[in-house]
Amino acid sequence: MSAIAGARDRRTTAPLPPLGSSWSTVRRVVEHRALQYRRTFRASIFGSFGIPVLFLTAMGFGLGGYVDRSQDAVLHGLTYLQFLAPGLLAATVMQTGSFEASFPILGGLQWNKVFHAMFATPIQPSDIVFGNVIWIALRLALVGAVFAFVIVLFGASRSALVVLAVPCAVLTGLAFATPMMAFTATQRTPDRFATLFRFGVTPLFLFSGTFFPIESLPSFLQPVAWLSPLWHGVDLCRQLMLGTVGDTPLLAVIHALVLITITVIGVAVAMRTVEARLVKG
Repeated sequence: MSAIAGARDRRTTAPLPPLGSSWSTVRRVVEHRALQYRRTFRASIFGSFGIPVLFLTAMGFGLGGYVDRSQDAVLHGLTYLQFLAPGLLAATVMQTGSFEASFPILGGLQWNKVFHAMFATPIQPSDIVFGNVIWIALRLALVGAVFAFVIVLFGASRSALVVLAVPCAVLTGLAFATPMMAFTATQRTPDRFATLFRFGVTPLFLFSGTFFPIESLPSFLQPVAWLSPLWHGVDLCRQLMLGTVGDTPLLAVIHALVLITITVIGVAVAMRTVEARLVKG
């Protein structure tokens, strides 16, 4: 630890090199996260794959049976399973991304301080951020691909564009993960995570068009849903999986641009907060 502290002191007293990342150093961070996951992946299988599939089955077939028979259902000719599946894909990936950018990042900065150890080497703060973002994207792609495969098996997709829904879901997850990473770098305990998930992530999960059209919300709440990154991801995935993206191509582009913009801003802020945390110790 004294060697790491001494190296960190030299890094903070000497001028920092220009901000920039190389693939070789970023790859080391990705490899570290992959090795971590290899030791713990069994514990995450049910939460990442089992629960969403059970949720899709119960809500899509169970509750969906009642919704489909209701004369008041306003789903534009869709079964409830077809309506629910794209939203649940985006929401599941969003929740996974939020988690991956919270506790694991806090662990590397506060508990095992592995990111501080990396900082004592030629690895830059930007490498740590980019490496974690790449790993989270890979993790989200795996979760999204498996879930999309289940959706196809259930017959809930009406278009071959379902393959494009997976990267769009990943982008949705990153739009939450990168700001979460920036926030996590400012924390020393996980105490605020529960509040953030309870009053931030969960309400978005419920009121962003995942389970019902946002047109069903009171008119004064609909603009709130439109501001949610999850709504943009849900609607984009739904357009792709139902084959309706050609009907409103401009809206699809807007969805993608919003998600990309949030992700880029999140990365930029995370680079600042992570560097400040590493320098401060």
